[in-house]
Amino acid sequence: MDRLHRSHRASRSFSFALLPLPSPAAWGRAARRAAPAALAALPALAAWAQSLPGPVPGDGTAPRSASVDASPALTLGTVEVREGPGGALPARSVSTSVDIVGGEVLQDARVDHTWELLGRAPGVQLTPFRQGTDAGRFSFRGFNGEGRVNAVKLLIDGIPSNDNAGGMPFLDAVFPLDIEAVEVVRGTNDPRYGLNNIAGNVNVLTRTGGNEGRATITAGSFGTRDIQVVKGIESGPWSQNYGVFWRTGDGWRAHAEGTQRALSGKWFYTDPDGGWRVGATARVFRNAADESGYLTRAQAQAQPRWSPPWSASDRSTRETGQLGLHWEAQVAERLSWTARAYTSHYENQRWVQFSQAGVQQERGNDEDQRGLSGVLTWRPVVAWAHAFTLEGGVDAQWQGNTAGRWRTAERVRTAQFRDWDFDVRTQGAYLQAVVQPVASLRIVPALRVDRLGGDFTDRLTGQRYGMHDYGTIRQPKLSVAWTAREGVTLYANAGRTFQVGSGIDAYRTQARDLGPSINDGWETGVRWQPAPGVEARVATWQQRASGEVARVLGVDGLPDPGGLGNVGRTRRTGWDAQLNARLGARWTGWLAYSHQVARITVPDPSAPATAGREVENVPHYLASAGLQVRATEVLRLSASVTAQGDYYLDRTNTQGRAGRYALLDLGATWQLTPAADVHVQVRNATDRRYVYAWYDSGSSGYSPGDGRSVAVSLGWRF
Repeated sequence: MDRLHRSHRASRSFSFALLPLPSPAAWGRAARRAAPAALAALPALAAWAQSLPGPVPGDGTAPRSASVDASPALTLGTVEVREGPGGALPARSVSTSVDIVGGEVLQDARVDHTWELLGRAPGVQLTPFRQGTDAGRFSFRGFNGEGRVNAVKLLIDGIPSNDNAGGMPFLDAVFPLDIEAVEVVRGTNDPRYGLNNIAGNVNVLTRTGGNEGRATITAGSFGTRDIQVVKGIESGPWSQNYGVFWRTGDGWRAHAEGTQRALSGKWFYTDPDGGWRVGATARVFRNAADESGYLTRAQAQAQPRWSPPWSASDRSTRETGQLGLHWEAQVAERLSWTARAYTSHYENQRWVQFSQAGVQQERGNDEDQRGLSGVLTWRPVVAWAHAFTLEGGVDAQWQGNTAGRWRTAERVRTAQFRDWDFDVRTQGAYLQAVVQPVASLRIVPALRVDRLGGDFTDRLTGQRYGMHDYGTIRQPKLSVAWTAREGVTLYANAGRTFQVGSGIDAYRTQARDLGPSINDGWETGVRWQPAPGVEARVATWQQRASGEVARVLGVDGLPDPGGLGNVGRTRRTGWDAQLNARLGARWTGWLAYSHQVARITVPDPSAPATAGREVENVPHYLASAGLQVRATEVLRLSASVTAQGDYYLDRTNTQGRAGRYALLDLGATWQLTPAADVHVQVRNATDRRYVYAWYDSGSSGYSPGDGRSVAVSLGWRF
């Protein structure tokens, strides 16, 4: 039980710093803008809460205490968490939509890429490009994963893991068997992170400690072969964890072959007296894959498995590496400290031709990140409150990036049209308090501030530019959670996050000096336990952006002057409904539905036709449901459904809609011996046809999703 708790503690990245704080007037203005909408709904929710059924006795499950009920977090699967007096505040202390998905829900999944696993988390949208190493990513809260606006902060064991544009290439290196839990935090009121934390954050926690070894060997449709081996070694104060991973396949479509390889290691030493802990984590990954290419709508309907001849030489390679150093200590009886240093490297080389009328491009990215962080948490005993915690910290990151693009023919360069060399420096600090005047009420005021800097050099022209003067970005936040009765928690929050340009868009290449896009949001909801083992949550939310920035992707291979991707003011609204159930030892199920609309309220002056229109590639609904049943002592059965609505392809909403699907996956596991099992999984069991589609500057492309596939795995424990 101690292992995951330590992972939670190691995943915070802060320490104290002296930075300018907003005035009381600034706090008041922020609160007046967002908090009333969230807090005004509490009386109505309170009245409703009195009519909700509380937990009833049965199945030997005791109701949880009020202090635990004060958290609106939901847990899917088994996650062992030990509460202790020390360590940084865990994600579930944040009064927002927090979902913790246990490893047992994810480890048996047979996927081509790890980002696909997030489809099992409530309210998460998958964007499946399925093109070589650029296979896809996930998003939520009315943002999409197109690459124009990447709005989710990704962490792996607490290490920031986005690239410069906010993408998620480092996630490829984490294979399902190595995942212990995934924390999904949606909303604007989590102060722990700044850059990329626009709509929330996701922390992927991998195995730590233990002496268990697990291995799986998989063979499946379309030439799929997969080997995953993980091993923990724990002896006295030392713990070690190792992972070896290999996956290859031909792909459902023609010209889609790819091979992935990864290695991981963790080494930790814990003081025998429990006063401190130090460790290192390392992870490397390589992927080489062909690209099947994008089709027209008619081609995708008539020949979805076809790869056009102009994509015959398209392929890509990706390499990532991360090294992290972790330290935590109980410096006094009620004072704890954690710190982290890390370095990450990302390199991607891609040859791609987006359409028959276009030309092939070579796209190269080479990025290095270095970072330091720490957190100080104080839990004093105070006479005026049931409980009180004060926490604060800083994080800093330095990026060194290069990006080049060439026109090519059969992967031979003919002309270069991009040669960027740019760096980014970020510094952030936050302070938050968790105040429980009584056991049933928790109030969390928080403040985060961030500063950014950097320089950009266009090596083709020799021009050098500084970063926009974003200034000190102040982000006040406030959360309230109240246990109205046994098993029923009402919560509301309001908070601010920010977005800045990525790549060339962060620098003053144009005459105007842009400020950050300020994202103000609120959420209000209720979480309750109608019966032992059953958790439910309903919430409504809104986020407004003052001047959203979107990258110009440039699929036709044109030079990008920068600063041309402003969307304007946007408003995202939605509501979520979730239900998780563990009924005895045999039945586990979940059901989640999210409704969302992303609309442009005031367009950029250069695009008046987008006024009142919806943001592209944002479906109106996301849904997921699943059931796992232990049919006998040796047989487990599972079924899951993921679905989403269609979306507009462009910002003027004139190019049609696409993207709707509903997919069924089935699975069965036979326990051959206490140490060995056989697992069969059928993905897209109904062989449903579906596509991912995009539109950009007069061009569009369709990438058909995989048809039905079957995979058989042999697993054993050692």
